[in-house]
Amino acid sequence: MDMKTWKLIVLALALIAIVAAGIVGGRWYGDNRKSNFSDNYELFVYPGMEASYVLKAIPDSVVMRRRSLERVMSGLSSEQVKPGHYVIEKGKPSIYVPRMLKGGWQTPVKLVLSGTMRLKGAIARKISNQMMMDSATVASALNDRELLASYGFTPSDVFSLIMPNTYEVYWTDSMKVILDKQKAAYDAFWTPENLKKASVQGLSQKEVSVVASIVKAESNHEPEYPSIAGVYLNRLRQGIRLQADPTVAFCYDYTLNRILFKHLEVDSPYNTYRHEGLPPGPICVPDKASLEAVLNPDRHGYLFFCASPAMDGTHKFAVTLSEHNRNAREFQRALDARRSGR
Repeated sequence: MDMKTWKLIVLALALIAIVAAGIVGGRWYGDNRKSNFSDNYELFVYPGMEASYVLKAIPDSVVMRRRSLERVMSGLSSEQVKPGHYVIEKGKPSIYVPRMLKGGWQTPVKLVLSGTMRLKGAIARKISNQMMMDSATVASALNDRELLASYGFTPSDVFSLIMPNTYEVYWTDSMKVILDKQKAAYDAFWTPENLKKASVQGLSQKEVSVVASIVKAESNHEPEYPSIAGVYLNRLRQGIRLQADPTVAFCYDYTLNRILFKHLEVDSPYNTYRHEGLPPGPICVPDKASLEAVLNPDRHGYLFFCASPAMDGTHKFAVTLSEHNRNAREFQRALDARRSGR
């Protein structure tokens, strides 16, 4: 083979090498440096989820070059994929996804604890719907005496520990992490000033929560909370049974559409028609507004209240039983008229 032929072969091989290097380099650049996502995408990865399923979960609508993403994900084993809540950010290269999954670079989620929370089962579902854990795990923690004792609470007063708010957590966090945040929020609420206010009312921290839970269960109309709190505090000071309908409803797991006289005889320490003083624990999770109402109650002489005949969620307050009975009759007449369509 002459020299000219050798040169052509060498040149051809060099060109092939250059082209190959260009292809490899181009792929590397496309996979490792070039943006491959046109928008943010929220990704939930469950335990044991294989890389192939994670890949399928990322829609074509946010991926500009599917083949690039497939290449970088091909070497990822299911053991390397860490469960969690991830956000693939717009403008990131393909390689970001496997690195994110292997490194467990989770994006926090917002855990919202708000609204009416009066049964542990409902609270368990509320939390599990926002976290990776199931409702049985949450419910178990809310009844775990040893776990709750480490925070200074019991299954009977755990509602006092829960502080409604929005919390930043990781989707994979445990109930201990959530309870840690509740305890931190609880301690933050009980400032020296609030402790002093509780003392003025003759109540402990947990007793404030119990009264606040009754206030919360009585009404959704926050402006009246201080007045309602004042009624119950007046009755406590005078040794009058609270006779709070929500405590009876609690005895029946809030399954009653209407509380009748026969329900007032239920044999339970939570029935404030039969027992003096406060029930053993909160009957629902009190919120900040109801807690502050107990610490800053309206000063009045009212001992009774009932729903207003205006049917607008407000109440009519009374000092004497005769006045209260008159208010109750007015409400009953309004209720009967509504039912009859008049």
